[in-house]
Amino acid sequence: MVTSTHETSHRIFQDRPDLLPPVFQILGVPLPVKATVEVLTPDTTEIRPLERRVDTVLRVEPPEGDGFLLAVEAQGRRDRDKASSWTYYLGYLRAKYGLPALLLVVCQDRSTARWASGPFRSGYGPWTALSLHPLVLGPDNVPVITDPAEAARNLAMTAFSAMTHGTHQEAPAILEALAKALGTADPASFKYYSEMLEIGLGETPARDTWRKLMAVGTYFPGRGTLVEETYLEGKADGKAEGLAEGKAEGLAEGKAEGLAEGTAMSILRVLAARGIEVSEDDGRRISECLDTEMLGRWLERAITVARVEELF
Repeated sequence: MVTSTHETSHRIFQDRPDLLPPVFQILGVPLPVKATVEVLTPDTTEIRPLERRVDTVLRVEPPEGDGFLLAVEAQGRRDRDKASSWTYYLGYLRAKYGLPALLLVVCQDRSTARWASGPFRSGYGPWTALSLHPLVLGPDNVPVITDPAEAARNLAMTAFSAMTHGTHQEAPAILEALAKALGTADPASFKYYSEMLEIGLGETPARDTWRKLMAVGTYFPGRGTLVEETYLEGKADGKAEGLAEGKAEGLAEGKAEGLAEGTAMSILRVLAARGIEVSEDDGRRISECLDTEMLGRWLERAITVARVEELF
């Protein structure tokens, strides 16, 4: 069954190929230096009316020599049919592209991860015709990253760590480290990871923790995230028009006031969600500010400050 958690567990490899070097180091598999990564079609359907589709397929090409293919599958539970499906995927990809193929299985459950590591034997009687040995990432080998400095050095690995350990006791500490790291990250990274984690954590207590920390982004529309709720409520009130169209377009069209009001509203919502008390004077200072650059800095700080005074 395809779920939001399932989708983000493999999609992050498509969106953030910089995740591959630390992942391959964990798995003990050498990765070519300065290799380029290309996302390929995951469709492995033949003329026969039987649909087969890998979650994610990447082509990894080193500067010199032949590369290889990496099929990424997110697996939430044991499935006896996967052994034949996975074997087919690798055989098909090898034949289609003429390159070696590896299978990486991503699991958020220890029991499933142990099962997914195989090997899966195909043959008859004592004779083994094929033996499948997937690479597996799960709670036992994905590191728990709780240091904000380490998180800032590799946002993709920290986000992946948070999703992998999302149902475990380490989750809040990982999320706090990631939130602090995103406080100094570029706006595009902040928007992407804030919403991706809300989707990837699924219906877990960790998702509630993350919702209290994040408030900006539009990478996963239609999923009912806090970001989306903030935007839609602001639009209904006529205050988010400038924010929705972006700073550059808003200013160009004379909508700087709407952008400022929308950003100020987001700041106050983040502070309220985190349980930080805002005095009447401080609330007025935020609401009446028209400096969009200053408001942007306040919004970034709002996810980590302990007191509203630290915002200024």
